[in-house]
Amino acid sequence: MLKRLTTPGTVRAILMAAVAVVFLCPLSAQRPAARLEAMAGQVSILPDGHNTKALFVGDAVPAQKTIVTGPNSYAKFLLPDGSYFEVFEKSQVVFREDYPAWAHLLNVIIGHVKVFIDHSKGPNSNSVTTPTAVISVRGTIFDIVVEDDDGTTLVTVDEGLVQVRNLTAPGAEPYLKPGESVRVFRGQRLIGQQIDKGGIVQKLIRAATDLARVYAQQHPGGIPVGGVGGPGATGVPGAQGDKGKGGAAPPPPPPAPPSTTGH
Repeated sequence: MLKRLTTPGTVRAILMAAVAVVFLCPLSAQRPAARLEAMAGQVSILPDGHNTKALFVGDAVPAQKTIVTGPNSYAKFLLPDGSYFEVFEKSQVVFREDYPAWAHLLNVIIGHVKVFIDHSKGPNSNSVTTPTAVISVRGTIFDIVVEDDDGTTLVTVDEGLVQVRNLTAPGAEPYLKPGESVRVFRGQRLIGQQIDKGGIVQKLIRAATDLARVYAQQHPGGIPVGGVGGPGATGVPGAQGDKGKGGAAPPPPPPAPPSTTGH
């Protein structure tokens, strides 16, 4: 009996099982998570894919979970490597959907995210996907807005370099430099002429994201007044926002205070 249990085949099987236990336990313990560092409004996850669970500052979002933000909402998530990303109102974003494929950071289903990649410790390649596009990160700071249910995607770069590919139509895969943007349409291949090099879109998005951060600081964990930089409030020309969904338009900004020049 003892002889049969110690045959070479049995010994190999036991050793392989032991090795699997040793290596898989640390991997499960190191499952990546994004920590919610700041928020305003309603921020949730879909733990079972159906019912939402509210998040609060300090909570961790594990890989393969969907982040959902409500109207007039904002969230900032910190990653273990020092990178972080911001999610603006009326958005749905899957964190590390293809885990354990570490290169895939986010899948933006709808809405607006801004990504800040930390390269201080060396190369840090990541990719972000949408229903129509793959954005390969070669740089540091960039925005992605999925504007409608058809997956129309606007990509804008603040710093560094990103490469954009249309998932739904073969064609050029341009690199965007700081200040440049491109809009990806379903079934329409990318061409160089589509790239906006004037920086106008970037300035509009930057103004919206700055507004959202101010609201998050003034109303931590609360619901701010007015839009805070979601796809319907970016002021980006051509953005669809809630068109076709029956959503109400965001309220107009308050009137400017009277001038005190000369008093």
